[in-house]
Amino acid sequence: MNSNLWENIVNGISLSTLSIPSIRLSDLIDIVLVAIIIYIVLIWIKNTRAWSLFRGLAVIAVISLLAYRFHFYTLTWIIEKTFSVGVIALVILFQPELRKALEQIGESGFSGLADILNVEKSTRINHSSVTAIVSACTKMAKDKTGALIVIEHNVPVGDFIKTGIPMDSIISSQLLMNIFVNKTPLHDGAVIIRDNRIAAASCILPVTQKSLASELGTRHRAAVGASEQSDAYIIIVSEETGDISVANDGRLRRSLTEKELTSVLNSLVEGKTINTNFFKARGKGKKK
Repeated sequence: MNSNLWENIVNGISLSTLSIPSIRLSDLIDIVLVAIIIYIVLIWIKNTRAWSLFRGLAVIAVISLLAYRFHFYTLTWIIEKTFSVGVIALVILFQPELRKALEQIGESGFSGLADILNVEKSTRINHSSVTAIVSACTKMAKDKTGALIVIEHNVPVGDFIKTGIPMDSIISSQLLMNIFVNKTPLHDGAVIIRDNRIAAASCILPVTQKSLASELGTRHRAAVGASEQSDAYIIIVSEETGDISVANDGRLRRSLTEKELTSVLNSLVEGKTINTNFFKARGKGKKK
């Protein structure tokens, strides 16, 4: 009885259900193409400010999994309703980055993809560069020469660099001062420092929409705007008063002394985070 039942079960199982599906060459190509696309997208996200937004979405995804696991019904319902329009929200959030990526691919073709995949490991500025930057800013402040210097931190500022003139030069106080001399070809705009080198000059920065003090001009608004889109530290020298200011994370610290500016830049060299209380102080110098 039992043997007959077992034979019926065995015979009833279709051999097709036990067979291993065949893998075609097109299947392998399909898998490789999908892997390449995912890799390109992740590299593109990593090299733009979209990385910060992506990390935020990853945190939301983890919260949603925990909410589902521990049966937080209300939180799960809210997340599900939010994800129902998630695709549209992603397009809106990443619209500037998507547009630039598509334009880059459209203009350069496969070389545009190569640019996207070109991952460069960021190198911090060193103490020698700190000395050069502080010296240049101090001298320009005394001469009331306006200056705007962007020091890249963790978030790449390649979009800013593309708006200016490429340089790839060693950082020196003489070169920085020469760039910002009034009416010279490169003085109007920002200098970008990346990988401990002057990457570009005469760069255009986005202007903040935040309300700032009425006496602050375009140079300060551009510094705050750029700091809202990256974690760069941006030094401003006022051509009206000679004050030195620093912008970071949408915050502005005005009227820095030479010692305070040196302390900020040395913190970047050591990879330390600047205390938020630093940006709450207005500084000991005169107002701009």
